[in-house]
Amino acid sequence: MKKKKHCENTCFMCNHIIPAWKEVINANREVIKVKKGEQFIQEGTPASGIYFVQQGLIKVYKQWGAKESIVRFAKKGSIVGHRGLSSAETRFPISAAALENSEVCFVHMDFFKTVLKGNPAFTYEMLLFYADELQISEQKSNNQVLLSVKGRLAWCILQLAHDMGIEEDGYIGTKLSKTDIASYIGSTYESIYRMMLELENEKIIETANKRIRILDRIKLRDYSLI
Repeated sequence: MKKKKHCENTCFMCNHIIPAWKEVINANREVIKVKKGEQFIQEGTPASGIYFVQQGLIKVYKQWGAKESIVRFAKKGSIVGHRGLSSAETRFPISAAALENSEVCFVHMDFFKTVLKGNPAFTYEMLLFYADELQISEQKSNNQVLLSVKGRLAWCILQLAHDMGIEEDGYIGTKLSKTDIASYIGSTYESIYRMMLELENEKIIETANKRIRILDRIKLRDYSLI
């Protein structure tokens, strides 16, 4: 990882703090370049601070032996490492790595807690963020039990469209491998390959160079309903 000084001040924290705090944050943060495939949080290590994505795409995941389970994807503006924030536990319960060349802004945990105390609006937004993340986590757990692989894939595509947005050409605003999608919904590459092909043959989606375009949102939603 390579450190640099420039920060765009466009992350989750900077978008919700009192403007006067931005200079304080600039004096207490580091902007770090992370290469594609590089890990910058390791599960079980001391939770030293919080990261905010400036550029690129990050996967947050847990390791179960040789198997990887992706918890969520974080794009520009997103927060990473907040699961290490606790009154008792001081270690990261997750790992994080770059899916493409990325930049993250890092602040130490003690300073982050100071920011929370001094910015009620930011603390409120953090509360809503945790609530939203919990709802998605519970939905993923329900999907594992109640939906087929095809249903979980349909749900995943709709979730990615919501989280990553839609580009001008109609494609979801991120590139993901079938392996990463499988890791996110708890399936295998082979199953995702087959289900993607089925959805394409049904004219529900189309794919190009790891990108997905939704052609029939209603049918996708039908597959994803429990």
